[in-house]
Amino acid sequence: MNKEHPKINFGKTGVLLINLGTPDSTKWLDIRKYLKEFLSDKRVIEVNPFIWKIILNLFILNLRPSKTAKAYKEIWMEKENMSPLRYYTIMQTKKLLDRISNKDLIVDYAMRYGSPSIKSKITKLHEAGCERLVVLPLYPQYAAATTATVCDEVYRVLMNMRWQPSLQIIPHYESEPLYIKALSNSLNLKISELNWKPDLILASYHGIPQKYFDKGDPYHCYCHKTSRLLSEEFKTIEIKTTFQSRFGPEAWLKPYTDKTLENLPNEGKKNILVICPGFSSDCVETLEEISIQGKESFLKSGGKNFDLVPCLNDSEDHINLLEKLTKKFL
Repeated sequence: MNKEHPKINFGKTGVLLINLGTPDSTKWLDIRKYLKEFLSDKRVIEVNPFIWKIILNLFILNLRPSKTAKAYKEIWMEKENMSPLRYYTIMQTKKLLDRISNKDLIVDYAMRYGSPSIKSKITKLHEAGCERLVVLPLYPQYAAATTATVCDEVYRVLMNMRWQPSLQIIPHYESEPLYIKALSNSLNLKISELNWKPDLILASYHGIPQKYFDKGDPYHCYCHKTSRLLSEEFKTIEIKTTFQSRFGPEAWLKPYTDKTLENLPNEGKKNILVICPGFSSDCVETLEEISIQGKESFLKSGGKNFDLVPCLNDSEDHINLLEKLTKKFL
């Protein structure tokens, strides 16, 4: 062997879990930095880029960070000094590693927006000798604004590498039996803890603009597929699909979660349980938007009882699912 040849690590496989992202803190500047990266993604905001850049920099990034910071402060994990989304993504990574660990396998995580970036983690895995890369986007239901933009960023990183690893991206898993069973188990567990019976279960998914669906995005269909399969597994209480987190003046997928919660008491549905199947970890959209804002709105409208089912987070059922999804490609 040529003694002058540089040392090269090789022969390993890297598994990379990728979630949406989170600010590094609740400080205004950190929130603004995160929002700028997120809202600059053309997969997320499909409008004229020149016009959007002006709106984003002159208005949104000067006004929205304060509101967003307030929301994050409501749910920030003070002891761990991080958001719940980061905490649970770290725990998912650690627990998955415990399940599938071997000397030739490295399991890590990245965020599409914020830190740690996809670029930094792929570079780290490559330097550690990973010739194979298995990417798991933590979005059960495919959408261009979630799964596809993760793929975009992974491809961009690989395009600039001289020695590319082989790549496998694990597909969406909205109908995977272990996923549906995990959701059903989480419903049963939460209901067993309640001293009241829900009149209705809302399955609330993150929304997308209606025009994205009209252009062919399958996300709406995948959400309804999950809800249908969950209803078949969990037959004791009706499940209704709604969409949350709309942004801006244009129409998004309906029915809207917030409007539904306001109207349900008038329809005689005063005891409501909400589950958010599209979120792999609890985050600001579940813990603040639903559990705080949604609950307050529902009770003010005449509701009596309200609760939120925790996301699958780092539960054993969820790790079982992640293990099965990953092992298919190892």
